[in-house]
Amino acid sequence: MNARMNLFEELNRRNVLRAGILYAGAVWALSQGIAQLSPALGLPDWATRWFLIAAAIGFPFWIAFAWFYEFTAQGLKRESEVAADASITRSTGRKLDRAIIVVLAVAVVLLLTNTFVWKKGTGLQDGVASAIPTKSIAVLPFEDLSPGHDHGYFSAGLAEELLNALAKVQDLKVAGRASSFYYGSRNADLRTIGKALDVANVLQGAVRTQGEAVRISVQLVRTSDGFEVWSQSYDGELSNIFDLQERIARAITDHLKVVLTGSEQARLVPVATTSADAYADFVTAQTLVNKRVGDSLPRAIALLQKATTLDPKFARAWSKLAVAYAVFPQYTGADWTVSWKASDDAAHRALVLDPDDAEAYAALSYNQFSQRHYTDMVAPMRRALELAPDNSAVNYWAANELAAMGCTRDAEARIDVALANDPANTLLLFYKSMLRWREGDQPAALAYIHRGGTADSPFGALMLEFYDAAHGDLAGSAAQFANSTSKMGTKISLADLQTIYRGTYGGAAQHEAALKILEAHLDDDWAPTMLLQLGESARSFDLYERGHSGLSDAYLNWLWQPEPWSRKARQDPAFQGFAQRIGMVAYWKRNGWPDLCKAAPGKGADAFVCR
Repeated sequence: MNARMNLFEELNRRNVLRAGILYAGAVWALSQGIAQLSPALGLPDWATRWFLIAAAIGFPFWIAFAWFYEFTAQGLKRESEVAADASITRSTGRKLDRAIIVVLAVAVVLLLTNTFVWKKGTGLQDGVASAIPTKSIAVLPFEDLSPGHDHGYFSAGLAEELLNALAKVQDLKVAGRASSFYYGSRNADLRTIGKALDVANVLQGAVRTQGEAVRISVQLVRTSDGFEVWSQSYDGELSNIFDLQERIARAITDHLKVVLTGSEQARLVPVATTSADAYADFVTAQTLVNKRVGDSLPRAIALLQKATTLDPKFARAWSKLAVAYAVFPQYTGADWTVSWKASDDAAHRALVLDPDDAEAYAALSYNQFSQRHYTDMVAPMRRALELAPDNSAVNYWAANELAAMGCTRDAEARIDVALANDPANTLLLFYKSMLRWREGDQPAALAYIHRGGTADSPFGALMLEFYDAAHGDLAGSAAQFANSTSKMGTKISLADLQTIYRGTYGGAAQHEAALKILEAHLDDDWAPTMLLQLGESARSFDLYERGHSGLSDAYLNWLWQPEPWSRKARQDPAFQGFAQRIGMVAYWKRNGWPDLCKAAPGKGADAFVCR
């Protein structure tokens, strides 16, 4: 007992107890300050946590320091030097007492500020957060925990399925798939995700499959502070996967206090197929369709063909097959005619099974667009937008068609609708950038390309090509053009693509060299576009009209750019007859003239003038 009393008295005499209280108070105050200022300073979620861990590690060293040393009026001295003079020890104690009072006062002020000011949305922390709806969520791609780690696409597909189910709930805001997966795949901190996607929660998860058995583990986490609201694991078989997803979706809506209405009360996740194998193939395939490049589309088509064979009544598999075939030639150089028929057949099969399938209507519209049936593309796209007004893919294709017809402002409005829920979608950002470029807003065009990883995609390279050329970097511009176009179906070599591009801005010799290469590739889908860039507009119109390429978007969009060769093409007298023969004028007369052209009735029924 005496030993314990002696130790306490010694700790008190050496001011160790006061030093410990001062340390704890300072750590408390600093941790509150870091937590409150993190959003403004861009600090990650783990900054406060690691500060506290570091402080805990440092505490024993601080106590040891206080045992051996004293702060005196003459500076830092060893305790043995001041032990004989009690007045120095008392003076140091009084200074520490005052420091403790100041630190604790600061900590209390920070606590009250956090409680009554910052969290009320009037301070820095919640200036943004207060605007984020509490009933909002981003679903991140699920981790593959299967023994062979070979079910990554399936795991990502299951996350997308849950996202799609939740997106249909009216009382819940759900971030778009492309944006959620972009941030999820980069392990972004939660505050970044919350701000970028305007969501208050994220759903993280993992999938483990072994044979027919499946386990889905999920966690619902707040983006503001990383607090885990709820977590659960669900075990089942592939045969009851829809019931597992239904339980997860309902648990999420319950925890977020979402009000379910109408059909939502009966079921959130519809039973899409009775075949577990067909569903597994579909889930994997839809991730591949979204990827587009490389061998993704051939693999997706093979899986979807297998899924529709296993279950011919699987409507969503048919509509996804229609989408895959619609874009297949653009990325692989496949036969357009064969793909159009396969896509149309799949879309019609889907609509027989589900007359409200928006993706099937969008695919039918895109096929009409690719076949240059411009007036016929309007009705199916209008129906797709009625069924899924917020769907990113549907809005993207609608904007694609409007932009190709020269309706820049209408196209941009459609892109803006899609970007509201999917702000990191590469395709949407590419189109937004291109449309800003058309309007002469170069800074904004460049800014959009540098969002969401778009600059590293073939679409980003396409826009950077324009920017580099406009700022005198022709070597960089040629490289960007070659890198981009080589990934979009052309069979022309990288070196020849650069030579062709240099002919756009070079002298007569470079122009002739470019034309010589193109003469050997006039059957290439990109040849009409390259002739357009080379200023050979009449030859370009003729080649496009006689050809069978489905690249209506890639070709026609080039007509509305602010570049000199676009202006030359619009002013070329041959453009009048070309636009009439391929159906653009008929589209304009029925749906409105493009932003840069208007009717010229005094010159004929179908005549128009462009600026």
